[in-house]
Amino acid sequence: MIEVLRAGLCDLVMDLGRPGQGALGVPVGGAADPAALAAANRLVGNAAEAAGLEITLSGPDLRFPQGGVVALTGAQFTASRSGSARVAWNETLVLAAGETLTLGRAQEGCRCWLALRGGLAVTPVMGSRSTFQPAGFGGYRGRALQAGDALPCEPVAGGARLLRAHPPLRGTGPCLRVLAGPQTGHFDDSGLAAFFGSHYRVGPASDRRGVRLIGPAVTHARVELPSQGVLPGAIQVPPDGQPIILGWDGPVTGGYPVIAGVIAADWPLLAQLRPGDVVGFATIGAEEARALAMDRWKIEGTE
Repeated sequence: MIEVLRAGLCDLVMDLGRPGQGALGVPVGGAADPAALAAANRLVGNAAEAAGLEITLSGPDLRFPQGGVVALTGAQFTASRSGSARVAWNETLVLAAGETLTLGRAQEGCRCWLALRGGLAVTPVMGSRSTFQPAGFGGYRGRALQAGDALPCEPVAGGARLLRAHPPLRGTGPCLRVLAGPQTGHFDDSGLAAFFGSHYRVGPASDRRGVRLIGPAVTHARVELPSQGVLPGAIQVPPDGQPIILGWDGPVTGGYPVIAGVIAADWPLLAQLRPGDVVGFATIGAEEARALAMDRWKIEGTE
């Protein structure tokens, strides 16, 4: 069990999502960086798809009455524990019974993921334990955690191996790599020049449904199209010309033209964008994008 002594800004139970529900209007959702959650799970001996916590910008105080084996991946937050040991990222951590883990603010980036050996045992909905906030289901009561919540965990026998994880090398700086979108031809030269030649600021209304960008208007010939299927990472341009990168809890269909799509290898960078960050875009080829998507986290023993 995990007891929530103080909730963070937005602490959500997440696993790898609920694919196959698009016909019902339900996106895959799940962790914003599924590889980071899967790595945290591997560090504690779980299956990759076990449910953990996605913590955004400012974290919670969590008490572990029976202790536990945990791991943190993603953005580094200020962190402490009631014992004297340090709190390390990308490593197996063993907490004593009654120990408290305190996560403060993200030092850089936006999100981190916490896995607990055994996984969080909330009730699955549509085949997933992930929280889908827009509809208020999944996760823990369909919402972000609050002080006083108690999260059930699956019991696991046996000890834990001490492991360390190494994320794949990724691009840095304010640039997301993209593939051309299906409606690139609807954008005029000035619109394409604005999108690919400018930097945009992440707007304050950004959330898991979409990253809203503020900057030079991207002009296009048709402002609306018949509804089409869309996926996370697709970059839509509404009539005001301000691009929106669709997020993990975003719509499954859309009527705005899609100028580009963020490649899978850069989804971890997308997951770490916070309001006020500046971002630009660069195109790459499909073969290069597929090769980059093959990079994986590496796990090694520390003992």
